[in-house]
Order: sequence, then structure tokens, then C-alpha cells
Amino acid sequence: MASIFTKIIRGEIPSYKIAEDERFFAFLDINPVSKGHTLVIPKQETDYLFDLDAALLGDLMQFAQKIASALKQAIACKRIGVVVMGLEVPHAHIHLIPMNSEADIDFRKPKLELTPDEFTTLAGKIKSGIQ
Repeated sequence: MASIFTKIIRGEIPSYKIAEDERFFAFLDINPVSKGHTLVIPKQETDYLFDLDAALLGDLMQFAQKIASALKQAIACKRIGVVVMGLEVPHAHIHLIPMNSEADIDFRKPKLELTPDEFTTLAGKIKSGIQ
């Protein structure tokens, strides 16, 4: 059975897409811990990030690096945090989270609630910075 992320990649579930190529997909998390919280995933459905072959994992990180650079331009922050949790969805993924302090990447805090217009505007702003 396809994961929710595979359904997003296929367009069966809508998303606020940031970027896509033949192997990877990046989109805004709809339950963000910080404004701009983005998920980066391989299109290959693999449950555990470190089960990806070494070349694909390396390429995923290079794709994430481009997204992180655009994210940092779009959102005023000190850094882009990288979190790999991987328990909530059985599809390898990386969380890119704009942060000014460690508290900004605390998944226990209440999630931000953004309107569809805010998500759309934010996605456009991030996309415009991708090189």
C-alpha cells in the first residue's frame, strides 16, 4: 500500500510543492513546527532513510541542500535545522526547519496553523530562491 507521501508525489493528495525532479520531492509540512517547515523525500518508497543506497542518500542530501538554501533566503532565521525522525510515515524523509533557537525544532510544541493562502505564498517565496 502506498504511503501518504507516495500519494502526494502522484498528485492523489494535494501539497504545497517546493521542488521536484525525477528522484526527489520537497513540500511544505502542513503541520509545521516553524514557518517554512519543509519535507524532502525520495520518490522511491523506502521506509527507513538509511536503507537508501549510498548514492541515492547522498543525492537526496544534495537536493535538500538546494531547498535549505532557498528556505534560508525566504525565512529570516539563523539556520535551517535538519531532523530525521521517520516514525510517523513509513517513507524516508528529512525535515528542514528554519530555526533561531533549539526550541524552534521541538516537535512537542503546538503546531503552527497557517491558512491555505499563507502556505501558497510561503511556497512561492521559497521556490523563487531555488538555484
